Amino acid sequence: MQKVIQNIRESFEKSAFYSNMGFEIIDFEEGKVLLKLPINERLLNVNETLHGGVHAAMLDQVLGMVTRVTTKTRCATINLNINYLAPSTDGSIFATAKIVQQGYRIVTAEGEVYDEQGKILAKGIGTFKLIRDVNSGS
Repeated sequence: MQKVIQNIRESFEKSAFYSNMGFEIIDFEEGKVLLKLPINERLLNVNETLHGGVHAAMLDQVLGMVTRVTTKTRCATINLNINYLAPSTDGSIFATAKIVQQGYRIVTAEGEVYDEQGKILAKGIGTFKLIRDVNSGS
């Protein structure tokens, strides 16, 4: 099972989007994913705070990761709702997620983005379709 989890982790780490964003996996195991993102000026908006799209991308990434590592099945985002709670301008931000409901085809997960002091910057909930290979029976 550990080899499967390692392969899933590596698939995310090899993603061009993952690399371009600058994400770093801190923890990656079934039911638990922790991402880190150092803030740099490329990620700031005109108000010189972290762009909301960065929060959205990070939440979508961590929610998809926890869904994939827990179900061992590829998935696609169906819906993502985000509440933006506080701005951030520097340092690093972190994101965690957990599954709140898992069916055969649909998973719902929730996550948070927070700063180095633990202040919650954004919360999100996402719905994911599991992409099951009809030939493998998974």
